Amino acid sequence: MTVSYDAITVDWLGYATVRLEGRTGVVVYTDPGRYGVLEDYDARDGDLVLITHAHHYDPDGIRRVAHEDAIVLVHDAIDASEIDRVDERPEDLPYEIERVRADESFVLGPLDLFTTPAYNDPDGPHTRPDGTPHHPRGEGCGYGVTIDGVTAFWAGDTDVLAAHEELAIDVAMLPIGGAYTMDRHEAADLAAAMDPGLVVPIHYDTFAEIETDDEAFVVDVATRGVPVVLDR
Repeated sequence: MTVSYDAITVDWLGYATVRLEGRTGVVVYTDPGRYGVLEDYDARDGDLVLITHAHHYDPDGIRRVAHEDAIVLVHDAIDASEIDRVDERPEDLPYEIERVRADESFVLGPLDLFTTPAYNDPDGPHTRPDGTPHHPRGEGCGYGVTIDGVTAFWAGDTDVLAAHEELAIDVAMLPIGGAYTMDRHEAADLAAAMDPGLVVPIHYDTFAEIETDDEAFVVDVATRGVPVVLDR
């Protein structure tokens, strides 16, 4: 199902992969690939591809969504030599590659973008048995992108952070799977605090650890007066 909001359409393709398209035809993808979510997908129509952190770096997924002149933004901490499932650095891919860090704002052609921190609190619930966070601070980011006047935000793999509530966005794409990110309850609280024009939950039900009740999330958010929709 394609979700429409003002001048953009939103398609959740699975896991953290979202396709955004503006009224003028600009196409943006977030975190394409992994776990077979793009197995039968080969559009190669993306103008811009956004990669939040190493767990979502998938060269095959990028190739399936990016056209030959695409720009690919990758977090500065992604080091392919430390990822045993890949053998290509971002810079080895046949696209224009730009490295980014958290808390940056910049312009790419007709698009305004910003990045945000994305991490798990070492003292929070989303840590390994030894107490280390699944996503340490400084190793990933979230992305905001304004397409034809509509600002969409993918938080990345993260806990709820104080900085999120300060964002002025139209479409909030929040992870709700828990385990490695905020869960549906935390995401619902964040949605209420952010008060965007629309919430689209992603990053859930791809594998057992992040299975959740998306319908309960919708009810929770809707009862707080925030528009929300499932893209299944």
